[in-house]
Amino acid sequence: AMTTVGEVDTIAMGFDPSAFLTAFDYGSVSRLPDGRTLREYQIVAGDKEIEIAPGVVFPAWTYNGQVPGPTLRCTEGDRIRVHFTNAGTHPHTIHFHGIHSAFMDGVAGIGRGVIEPGESFTYEFDAYPYGCHLYHCHAIPLKRHIHKGLYGAFIIDPDPERHGERARSRHPDYPESQNWQELVMVMNAFDTNFDGENEVYAINTVAFHYMKHPIRVGRDRPIRIYLINVTEFDPLNSFHLHGNFFDYYDHGTALEPTLRTVDTILQCQGQRGILEMSFTGFEPGLYMFHAHQSEFVELGWMGVFEVVDL
Repeated sequence: AMTTVGEVDTIAMGFDPSAFLTAFDYGSVSRLPDGRTLREYQIVAGDKEIEIAPGVVFPAWTYNGQVPGPTLRCTEGDRIRVHFTNAGTHPHTIHFHGIHSAFMDGVAGIGRGVIEPGESFTYEFDAYPYGCHLYHCHAIPLKRHIHKGLYGAFIIDPDPERHGERARSRHPDYPESQNWQELVMVMNAFDTNFDGENEVYAINTVAFHYMKHPIRVGRDRPIRIYLINVTEFDPLNSFHLHGNFFDYYDHGTALEPTLRTVDTILQCQGQRGILEMSFTGFEPGLYMFHAHQSEFVELGWMGVFEVVDL
């Protein structure tokens, strides 16, 4: 199959795309005086070279030394505190997609504004609305701060006490969710010669990683994918599944699908959603997924699910 020659040294890079799929950071948990859950996270921005294809090194700006940054996860209504330190060489911020005050918006020139190198700031807000969201740097020039790697997934689970059984299937603390296989996929790309056009495309940073390391899924368990597009310099990206169809929840802010029984969806930059599918009754084997822009596929954005009996 079409792929690159050789392997990326994920151990040396300190980032394994296979492990990232299921790595959720729930923060340090405590209780506020009013009984609500408080979640605190530590995020450090820094400069780091990362390997995005065998032998191809990119000078990234990172959150916690990785691209994408850690996947932050919480429950609707939780109080969130993100302790941010800028250990990089440029001004940075963290802008969260969600509902919060202007002062906490993480935008240059608004509220607290940029965090200069060596400075720290704590972003604090309540987690609303539930859904599949993201966070990213909003310093100027915006296209470079995002493209260089300052972004990550931000998942707010619906409160089961408010939304009932369907919400419990999306909340990790409830038995209804235990059978689901949950995966985080961030569609990204890299302009390696800084000419405003991408030379490498990927899911979770490393080109063709999931061709060489298929994602093993049990065919008797449903699959939920948190899909986010942060591809810079291209107006649209897409996800296409071979041999099967899925339901799609745009932004993940509803408990009923936006689209039912589709095999391809489009996302503009910053758009995200939840895909739900099942391989129950299917033959075991390799089922491909990729962008449906052929250029993206040929430059790294392609992988396979290995459907097995677990």
